[in-house]
Amino acid sequence: MTEPKLFTPMTVGGLALRNRIVIAPMCQYSAVDGCMTDWHLIHLGNLALSGAALLTIEATAVLPEGRISYADVGLWDDATEAAMARTLASVRRWSDMPIAIQLGHAGRKASTEVPWKGGAQLAPGGPNGWQTEGPSALPFAEGDVPPAELDRDGMARIRDAFAASAIRAARLGIDAVQIHAAHGYLLHQFLSPLSNRRTDDYGGSLENRMRFPIEVFDAVRGAFPADRPVTVRVSGTDWVDGGWTIEETVRFGQELEARGCSAIHVSSGGLDPRQQIPVGPGYQVPLARAVMQAVPMPVVAVGMITDYDQAEAIIASGDADMVALARGILFDPRWPWHAAAHLGAKVSAPPQYLRSQPRDYPDLFTI
Repeated sequence: MTEPKLFTPMTVGGLALRNRIVIAPMCQYSAVDGCMTDWHLIHLGNLALSGAALLTIEATAVLPEGRISYADVGLWDDATEAAMARTLASVRRWSDMPIAIQLGHAGRKASTEVPWKGGAQLAPGGPNGWQTEGPSALPFAEGDVPPAELDRDGMARIRDAFAASAIRAARLGIDAVQIHAAHGYLLHQFLSPLSNRRTDDYGGSLENRMRFPIEVFDAVRGAFPADRPVTVRVSGTDWVDGGWTIEETVRFGQELEARGCSAIHVSSGGLDPRQQIPVGPGYQVPLARAVMQAVPMPVVAVGMITDYDQAEAIIASGDADMVALARGILFDPRWPWHAAAHLGAKVSAPPQYLRSQPRDYPDLFTI
C-alpha cells in the first residue's frame, strides 16, 4: 500500500519533520505580564502528544506594547524567558515533537480586551490599555484610538526587539522561528497600502512597503542559529479592493526565499474590517497554491482544513507541502491519529497511550 502523502516525512531548513501536519500558533490570552502560566503547560503539553510534526507556540510579543492584549505571551526579558523555559521543560519531558515559536508585534491591533470579553480596543491610560503604534496614524476600526506613526528610531527599536527575542528563543532550544507578517498585525500593516500611507522609503511602492518586514526578517535570520529554520506567516490577500494581493504575496515570498526563508505559511485577511472572505472548506488553499507555483521553499496551507481526505488531496495534488491545523486541532487534539487511521498510515504516540490503539488499526502507532 502506498504511504499517504500526508504522512511522508520532509525536511524544512534542516529540521526533520515526521509528517506534513503542523500545529498553527493559536493565542490563548492566558499569560500574566507576558509570562506563560500553567494553562500553557496544559495546552501545549496536550498538543505535543497529538502526533503532528511540529508544534508552534502562539503569537509571542517581542515588546510589551506589541501584545495583542494584556494577556498575551511575550519573550522580551528574563522573566518572560524563564516562564517559557519552565513550560518547555515540562513539555519536552514527555514529548520529542519539534517546537517552533511565532514572533510578532500587533501594531495598531494591540491593546485589546481578551476575545471572550469582547476583544475591543482598550484606550491608552485606562486599565490594561496603552498607546498603539503603526506605519501610519490610521486606526484599525472606526472609533479606535489611532496608532502613533513610527519614526525610524521606533522601527529600529522593533526590529532589534525581534532579533533579541530570536536570541532568547535559540537559548530556549526552540527549533524554528516563524515571523508573523499576517492577520493585520504590524508587519502586515507595513505591507498593505490600506494601512501604510507613508511617504518615505517605507511606503508607496511594493518595494518600499516590503522594506521594513524584510529588515525584520534579515535581523531575525541573522540572530537565530543558521542551522535552524526561520519561516514567515503571511496573509495572501486582504480581501478588500485596493489592498494587499496574492500577486504581491508571491513577490514578497520570492524576496524572502532569496534571503534565506525556510518556509512560508499562507493565511489571509485580518487587516481591514471591510474584508469580504469567502469562508468555506479549504478557502485559502488557492492562495497557497499560487505561492507554491512561484517559490521553491516549502509552503504551508491553512484554513478550514478539517477532513482527512481533503488534507491528503492538498498534499498529493501539490497545492501545498504541509497543512496547518488550528481550531480543528483544538476541537480534536488527536486529529493526526484519526487521519492516520483513516488513510492507513502510522503515527507517533506516547507509550502511556499505546493501549488505546483500536483493534481495527493494529499497526497505527509508533513510539
